[in-house]
Amino acid sequence: MEERTKKYEEELLKVIKEKKIAFFDHCFGFTSFSRTTAYDYKLNESDAIKSAIAENRATAKNYMLNKWIASENATLQISAYRLLSDSEEHRLLNQNSSQVEDETNQVKPIEIVIRKNED
Repeated sequence: MEERTKKYEEELLKVIKEKKIAFFDHCFGFTSFSRTTAYDYKLNESDAIKSAIAENRATAKNYMLNKWIASENATLQISAYRLLSDSEEHRLLNQNSSQVEDETNQVKPIEIVIRKNED
C-alpha cells in the first residue's frame, strides 16, 4: 500500500507542477486516479502536496499583483495598493471608513412614567 501511495503522490506532484494547480480538487482531471482514491490514500494530508499547491498559489498571487501594479487601469492599481498598504493607508483609501467610538458615557437611561387616570 505504501508503494502505491508513493506512486500516486509522485503523479499528483507532477500534475500540480505542470498544470500550475492551485486547489487540491482541481488535480483529478489530469491524473490516472480519482479524487476518492486520493482521499483513501490520504494524499490530501501530504506535506509535499500541500507545499506544492501553496507555492503555486503564492506564485500566481505575486504574478497578478505585479500585473496590477504595472497596469494603466486605476482600479487595478488601487486594488494592488490596498493589498500592499498598512492599516492607516488602507483606512485613508477606504471611502466607507467609519470609526467606532465609545459612547457609553453619552447613553442616558430611558425613563418610563406610568400615570393613573383618576376621574
